[in-house]
Amino acid sequence: MSKSYYSLGLMSGTSMDGVDASVIQTDGKSRYKAILDKYFEYPQAIYKQLTKLRDKIKSSSDLRKFSKEIKNVEKKITLFHAKAVNQILKKTKVNVDFIGFHGLTIYHKPEEKITKQLGDGKLLSKTTKKTVVYNFRQNDLKNGGEGAPLTPIFHKLITKHHNITLPINIMNIGGITNITVIGKNYLKARDLGPGNCLIDLWMRSKSKKQYDKDGNTGKKGKIKEVIFKEAGDEYYNRDQEWKNSSFDINDFNSLINIFDGLSLEDGASTITELTSYIISNNLTYFSAKKNSSNLICGGGRKNNFLLSRISRNIAINNKKKQNIENLLPVSLSDKLLPIDQLGIDGDFVESQAFAYLAVRSYLKLPISFPETTGCIKPTTGGKIIKFK
Repeated sequence: MSKSYYSLGLMSGTSMDGVDASVIQTDGKSRYKAILDKYFEYPQAIYKQLTKLRDKIKSSSDLRKFSKEIKNVEKKITLFHAKAVNQILKKTKVNVDFIGFHGLTIYHKPEEKITKQLGDGKLLSKTTKKTVVYNFRQNDLKNGGEGAPLTPIFHKLITKHHNITLPINIMNIGGITNITVIGKNYLKARDLGPGNCLIDLWMRSKSKKQYDKDGNTGKKGKIKEVIFKEAGDEYYNRDQEWKNSSFDINDFNSLINIFDGLSLEDGASTITELTSYIISNNLTYFSAKKNSSNLICGGGRKNNFLLSRISRNIAINNKKKQNIENLLPVSLSDKLLPIDQLGIDGDFVESQAFAYLAVRSYLKLPISFPETTGCIKPTTGGKIIKFK
């Protein structure tokens, strides 16, 4: 039996609300066990600094322009992560071998071979006295990949560990939505489009709320069809490369101006409809075989209004297929099952994933594949900072 390690994964998503932390035990290959999961909310001061900084970064030149501010904020969030880690190390009885430090993405442009995650691996290692693995995406970019999504290999492990019937679609709705399609003899993945990012941006700009809790604001509003069509036309007129594109939230943020004249509720409702329309269209074309199940993880799974609209739009697409020959390759199930119903906490799938990827990086095992990121060959990743 291969050697097993304890690894602590840290994930700070594009919602920028805090840090998900998970300790798992794994051999980095075929076995894992969840030990501990905990969420650490950012103080308002850090949250405001992060969102303000991210809104400034529109291009790679902005990374240079705001480099001093970036370093300042990076140090603050790294020390926040360190505080979270040290709290966990005191709480857990296991001896953690590695920390998988995702950092916080503020800019992601695969076509420029640039991805920027805030997070100082050396500082985190020094302050926690642990070996840190970070900067997971860069090696994939160097090998022709999109740098995302990186969680599919862990999704595959989940299906094995929990004896999930294949084929299966595992869809993560975070700031960006991505999907992993798993069959008995295949694994493929891609980003599908926006997830929570447009809805969150709308709520932050038009209210004191950071997001639309449970989709309640969108549910109260009315979908404004004219605005919805205008935004949809603007989105699809961009001529995106759909084969295996990896997205940055800035790819979508400019659309928000189209909704400007709407009320808070109508804007949330119409933006949710646009998000669900894009997700369902791309999901239908990229999914597994007929009637495969759809497992949902990430914060977006709690937005009941968003899930209901995705389900409805899948059903509409399936109905179209009855009338237009070969429009869709499969008839996709419109049932969306939160992964929690299988005994898996959907809030911590990604933090557990980066704990797993840290071990794989240490063992020099691949974390990305041509079928998941478009890289030219199976590629390992993650820069390792050994604590001395």
